[in-house]
Amino acid sequence: MTVHRGLLVDYGGVLTTDVFASFDAFCAASSLPPGTVRELFRADPTARSLLAALEDGTLDVAGFESRFAALLGVDPDRLIDRLMATAADDQAMLAFVRLARSQGVRTGLISNSWGMERYDRGLLNDLFDGVVISGEVGLRKPAPEMYTLGASAIGLPPSECVYVDDLPGNLKPARALGMTTLRHVSAAETIDALRPLLGLST
Repeated sequence: MTVHRGLLVDYGGVLTTDVFASFDAFCAASSLPPGTVRELFRADPTARSLLAALEDGTLDVAGFESRFAALLGVDPDRLIDRLMATAADDQAMLAFVRLARSQGVRTGLISNSWGMERYDRGLLNDLFDGVVISGEVGLRKPAPEMYTLGASAIGLPPSECVYVDDLPGNLKPARALGMTTLRHVSAAETIDALRPLLGLST
């Protein structure tokens, strides 16, 4: 098996617990049918446009919250906080990224942002050699440039990187660039799959 020198990861849903579960918890608390938020982002053109603009930084948090709240029929106050309320740091994944970096693997983040203030910059500095955040670069996954920027940020060609994301659509462009890709379902499965890919024994 080829041993890769770089590990690139998504943030929400990989380094955190399931974002879609948090959306459903929000729906339950707001008396909305399960899956309402996911379905809007999947199929509603207005919601998809709002999400894209939030992630690439062309729409600010307040603008997104007021307009998306109108689609949902809910109060816009702190809407993103409420949508993400039950998404927590996945300590096992954070520890693994930290371990990989300590053993010489180049580590990087490729993240679609929901407002720049949501990132703990101290944590990012601790975990990563390079960081690419959509709202800072004016692009969003699945634009291929996001992945080339990610590889460049850690000083490696795409072919030497493994990329981990919870969304299959975000893996396809990385794979097309020559990255080895891994869909994240759980920390245990992802870590077990990554160890041999990165040449880590412990």
